[in-house]
Amino acid sequence: MKLSFDRRTTLITAAVVLLAILVLFVARSGPLASMRVTVAPAARADLAPLLFGIGVVEARHGYLVGPTTAGRVRHVAVDVGDVVKAGQLLAEMDPVDLDQRIAATSAAANRAKNAIDTAAAQLADSAARREVAAANARRYEDLGRKGFVSSSVTEGKTQEMNSAMAQFAAAEAALAGARQDLARLDAERAGAQQQRGNLRLLAPADGVVTARDAEPGSTVVAGQAVVRLVAADSLWLKMRLDQHRSAGLQAGLPAEIVLRSRPGQVLPGKVARIEMLSDSVTEERIALVTFDTPPKDVSIGEMSEITLHPPGVKQALAVPGAALRLHGGKTGVWRLAAGKPDFVPVKTGTTGADGRVQIIDGLKEGDVVIVHSESELAADSRIKVVSTLTGS
Repeated sequence: MKLSFDRRTTLITAAVVLLAILVLFVARSGPLASMRVTVAPAARADLAPLLFGIGVVEARHGYLVGPTTAGRVRHVAVDVGDVVKAGQLLAEMDPVDLDQRIAATSAAANRAKNAIDTAAAQLADSAARREVAAANARRYEDLGRKGFVSSSVTEGKTQEMNSAMAQFAAAEAALAGARQDLARLDAERAGAQQQRGNLRLLAPADGVVTARDAEPGSTVVAGQAVVRLVAADSLWLKMRLDQHRSAGLQAGLPAEIVLRSRPGQVLPGKVARIEMLSDSVTEERIALVTFDTPPKDVSIGEMSEITLHPPGVKQALAVPGAALRLHGGKTGVWRLAAGKPDFVPVKTGTTGADGRVQIIDGLKEGDVVIVHSESELAADSRIKVVSTLTGS
């Protein structure tokens, strides 16, 4: 009988313990349990924002050096990695028959000069004949008026004068034509020499050869690059930033650059330009960042991490960024009022490097907002303020 009583006592005790555990579980984790939350006040603080993005080293000035007409590559004078000066020969195209054409044009120009000399001599002779014929015509006209010669003789001398004047005009035209021929031939020779000069591919500026796109003997078309080079002192970085987090981006911002090849070294720079065209696919803005002092041995295409420092905000009303929520299609915070959560839409501004966000409108200093919660909040949620959500 005693054994049965002890067993019943044990069962009752176990039932009480299980009931207590169940009540505790319902009270802490069931639908009637209070939701644990952490809170923070809206307070004044100095915000120092940061913008972070990934950059790629690029050349600000790159050159594709190639012929202006189709042709065959005669030889390439440089190799990849060579440092070249402005005007240095990079490659040369095969002139084919261009040298012979220049020689033929030069010979024709010399012949045109001789033709000019001949025409000038003929013009001088025609001028002398014209003067003699004019003098004879005037003399015989005077004799005819005095009756010493017949009118037919006078008319003959007048005709000789007119013929001499016509010959002079023809000589003048011949001389002008010879000069025009010489000018044409000189222009053709200059054009051929220009074409010949264009076959010598010269460096347009100081730089470093980055590629040889054609080898001797290969045929290239007009505009096709034979040699590529970049200006080594014009390196900059193309930086991409999330559009949503690009507020404050402007030209002139100081930058901290960390190249992948130099993870422990911070290089100073600044934003040189902001591209008007953003990437609509990746939703990124593009900025171009220059080095204050370009490092040596940096490679084009190298990745980098870039941090920008937009102007800060002094004594701004701020809350932790984790307090911001999207509720009913509006951005706001859950304000704790009289122990109950109340959603308040807010207008935000600058985000500081410590994660705090400036509140422009919607809160006042001292308002307490919910930062973290165990689950999704609602206006009728029962809450319990704790210092941390971790642990029991």
